[in-house]
Amino acid sequence: MGESPRWHDGRLWVCDWLAGEVISFDDHGSSRVEARVEGLPFSIDWLPDGRLVLTSPAGVLVGPELAVHGAAGQPFNEIVVDAAGRAWVDMPGSRPGEPRRPGVVAVVLPDGSSRQVADDVWFPNGMAILEDTTLLVAESHADRITAWRITDEATLVERRVWAELGAGEAPDGICIDADGALWYASVPGRHCVRVAEGGRVLATLEADRGCFSCVLGGPDGTSLFVVANEYSAAGASDGVVLTEQVAVGRP
Repeated sequence: MGESPRWHDGRLWVCDWLAGEVISFDDHGSSRVEARVEGLPFSIDWLPDGRLVLTSPAGVLVGPELAVHGAAGQPFNEIVVDAAGRAWVDMPGSRPGEPRRPGVVAVVLPDGSSRQVADDVWFPNGMAILEDTTLLVAESHADRITAWRITDEATLVERRVWAELGAGEAPDGICIDADGALWYASVPGRHCVRVAEGGRVLATLEADRGCFSCVLGGPDGTSLFVVANEYSAAGASDGVVLTEQVAVGRP
């Protein structure tokens, strides 16, 4: 089951939740295991010095040894790292089957300390940073993308709705392109959708299964990679990575 696709050092990286591994692929589809985790490797990014940073049930892990960097025991979901080395992470407020409760956004600083910086976020999911100053978060249970301005003091201010999406879209993973538009993946919608700020739909990529996340990459940055999965009634999963050439590439 693939999640959290990233493009890094000319390779596509994907978290395989069921295998507990972080895997990377070259242009020909050959793979290698980059890291193994006890429990779920929820999401990945890299610090400015090149070290891998990963969210897991054990907290925020960093480096080849995957030592706990911060937020020990906090099962943060998605992660995105800014140019200053601050890791922005989020946590849903409820588990599947429980009554819906809002989640939170937190920041893990370079010294490993962490603090909550936003609340009342309805199932915070995919995250991206726009122009180094704006944090975008997919609110899956609210069918919208929410934005905050990032301050030099590592706080979030000026919260606003960046894009209202259609009812039931439940945006999951997201990525930004060079025009400042956003791609979001939708599991119930079985598609990835490109939207402008304000919510205008610019393009749609349909799939035959739920789309969990997406990233732009490839040699020229114009390949949209989508991790998608289909579940059977018996509980088995069939995960794939889909790819589509798009007009606007990575920032």
